[in-house]
Amino acid sequence: MNQYFATVARGLENLAAQELEELGAGAVSPGFCGVNFSGDRTLLYKVNLWARLPFRVLWKLYEFSCPDAKALYAGIQTIDWQKYLTPQQTLSVTATGGNAELNHTHFTALQVKNAIVDQQQGKFSGRSSVDTEDPDLRINVFIDKYSMCTVSLDSSGSSLHRRGYRPAMGQAPLKESLAAALVKLSGWTPDLPFLDPLCGSGTLPLEAAMQALNIAPGLFRERFSFEKWTDFDPQLLDQLIEEAEASQLDQLLAPILGSDIDAEVLKQAVNNAQSCDVDRHVKFAHTDLAYIEAPADRGVLLCNPPYGARLGDASELGGFYKLLGDTMKRRFKGWTAFVLSGNQELTKAIGLKPSQKTPILNGSIPCQLLKYELY
Repeated sequence: MNQYFATVARGLENLAAQELEELGAGAVSPGFCGVNFSGDRTLLYKVNLWARLPFRVLWKLYEFSCPDAKALYAGIQTIDWQKYLTPQQTLSVTATGGNAELNHTHFTALQVKNAIVDQQQGKFSGRSSVDTEDPDLRINVFIDKYSMCTVSLDSSGSSLHRRGYRPAMGQAPLKESLAAALVKLSGWTPDLPFLDPLCGSGTLPLEAAMQALNIAPGLFRERFSFEKWTDFDPQLLDQLIEEAEASQLDQLLAPILGSDIDAEVLKQAVNNAQSCDVDRHVKFAHTDLAYIEAPADRGVLLCNPPYGARLGDASELGGFYKLLGDTMKRRFKGWTAFVLSGNQELTKAIGLKPSQKTPILNGSIPCQLLKYELY
C-alpha cells in the first residue's frame, strides 16, 4: 500500500479523516493541517475525484535524515527519478518546513532540483526544465523540526478546492472546500430543506446540492496532476468517472435555496449552478433579508454574513446582525440555524444564545460556526 497525505485547512483534520475513511482509505491518521492515510492507485484517483475537504493529495515517496544541504542533496539522489520523470518532462519543487541549517525554502527547493537534474545528466543526454505554472511533475519536500525530510509527489495539481464550476465569484467568497465542511458540520441531511439567506455567488447551496445529489466535485476539473505521471492509467480514471456519473441522483429530497439582496451577484450564483449542473435543483431568489420567509416548518439555515474584516464597516454592521437574529427567531421557528462569524462583537447583536460554537478558520480569519436552535 502507498502512503498518502491529504492537506486540509487547520481545524478540519478530523472531519477530513472521516471523509477519507468513508472513501475507503486505510490507516487514517489526522495530523497538523492534513491527514495521513494508505491505499492503492485506485484510491488515489478516487480521493482526488470525490473528496470535498482536502486541498491536495500527496504521495509519499521517501523519507530520510536531512540535517544540512549536503545530506539533502545526497538523500534526493538516492531516489531513482527516472521512474517518475523523463528529461523531456518538466518539474517544479515546493519546499516547506525547515531546520537550523535549511531555513530558506527557496534554497531547499533549488537544492532538490539540482540533485534531480544532476542525476538525469549523469544518466541521459538531457535534463528536465523547471515549469512553475504547469509542470509534468510536482514535487513536494517537507523538512520537520527533527530534520527528517519527506519527499512526495503532488497528485492533485491546482488546489482541489477549485472545483472548476465557479468562474463567477462575489466579493470575499468562501472556498468550496470550506463551504462543504460547513455543510457537513451543520449536520444537515438531504431530507431537510436548506437555505442560505445571504448566498452571494451561491457556494453554500451549491455544495449542499452536490452532496445531496452525490455529485463528485472532481468531475468539473480540467485535469489532475497525476494524469501527467509516467504510470498514469487513463482507463482506470475513465472507469471511476463513469461510475461517479452513474451514481448521481436525479432529484432532491427537499428544497435547497439561496437568496441575496444583490441582483448582480445572484446572476453569478445562477451561472455557477449551471456550471455544476444543479441549476434545475437549486432555487435562487432576489430577496432582502428583512422579507425572507421560511419555506417549510423545519430545516437548516446556514450563512456567512460579512465580518467587517473584508467587506463593510464593522461599526455599520450591528444593525444588519440584529436583523439577522430577528429574522431567524421570528420566521424560522422549528429550524436550526448556523452562522459563520468572524467578529464576536457583531455576533452579540444577533441577540440569540448559541447552543454550540465550533472554531473555524476562514482563510486567515479566526471564526466560529455558531449553532442556534430556533424554538
